[in-house]
Amino acid sequence: MARALMAADSSVALSVTELSAKLGHSSGAIGAALERLVERGQAERIGVNPRRYRATDSTSSAATFSPSAGSRPTSAAATSRASRGASGSGGVVRASGQEYFPRELAGLPDVEALQRLREADVPVLLHGPPGTGKTSLLEAAFPDLVTVAGDGDTTVGDLLGEYSQRDDGRYEFLHGPMVTAMREGRALLLDDATLIPPTVMAALYPAMDGRREIRIKAHGNELVTAIPGFYVIAAHNPGAPGAVLSDALGSRFSVQIKVTSDYDLAAHLGVNRTMVRVARNLAKRWESGQIGWAPQLRELLAAKRITQALGIDIAFANLIGVAPEEDQEVVAEVVSKATGKTVTALALGPSSKVTSSPSTATTKGVPPPCPSSPTPGALPRR
Repeated sequence: MARALMAADSSVALSVTELSAKLGHSSGAIGAALERLVERGQAERIGVNPRRYRATDSTSSAATFSPSAGSRPTSAAATSRASRGASGSGGVVRASGQEYFPRELAGLPDVEALQRLREADVPVLLHGPPGTGKTSLLEAAFPDLVTVAGDGDTTVGDLLGEYSQRDDGRYEFLHGPMVTAMREGRALLLDDATLIPPTVMAALYPAMDGRREIRIKAHGNELVTAIPGFYVIAAHNPGAPGAVLSDALGSRFSVQIKVTSDYDLAAHLGVNRTMVRVARNLAKRWESGQIGWAPQLRELLAAKRITQALGIDIAFANLIGVAPEEDQEVVAEVVSKATGKTVTALALGPSSKVTSSPSTATTKGVPPPCPSSPTPGALPRR
């Protein structure tokens, strides 16, 4: 759609906001589409603030949509359905090229539901253990995603920007990811948001309320105003040490969604069936508070790759080893019952270069064991 609109008049350079208004899509979606066109050589980027785009020689040949009377641009939901169909397997292709397989949310595919919430400007907070697919879902729903990886050391400068020394010794101010998302109308993900100090998160709040603007004190009190399409999402692990969901943070995310692993999906993706059964068993124990850990989709997909490389027995042994030390005994018990074998955590064995132990060697010239050293199981001499 963007290609066709630019191809209609190749001499005109249009901004993201202008194209968004003409096509009826969010600025974030249009901005992401335009950047992909630039990568393919089907559009040319001009300027930075604001970014403008115009057609190239190859734009018109690739255009397939004409915004004529009666034409109706597709919604974000329809775009999502199209991307699923293009993957050939029902999955949504993420920017990384990997597929995400949608799950149901409010009677819709989760990707489509999140896109609708963005169109309605309703902030979303995803919560759940690591490895359940929170980030994968958000990358599938929002191709224009800008991510901030939060932790206890995150500063206001990490969000808004800070000064950096150039090669010539001079300092220049480099705007941070939050400013980028605001100016370009993109989706901003605060990953592990509850680990970010509340004083740092406070810098974000003015951009999420009716003002939709912030001031950067470190840069001459610069005013930054969000353009249409700017959207904030957050994700966090409630069980992470130091994670605090403050009232100020929680109240700004009107929709809060619990994300757990889809074990049926793991089986569909080729994870060993017994491995999936073990994971389900451990998940039930985790939910009831018997243990503090259960394998999530990330660990199961890793187990699939380990199985392909070294076999299922090694994958089970590794599963025990990656569990927290206090839960390894229970995990080993569940694995052993499911497989009918005694399985222990993966560990190195003896060196393959050693064929005999010096203490048991009988080769001529090798001295016998020291008499003062007790043999295994024998009482020491007095």
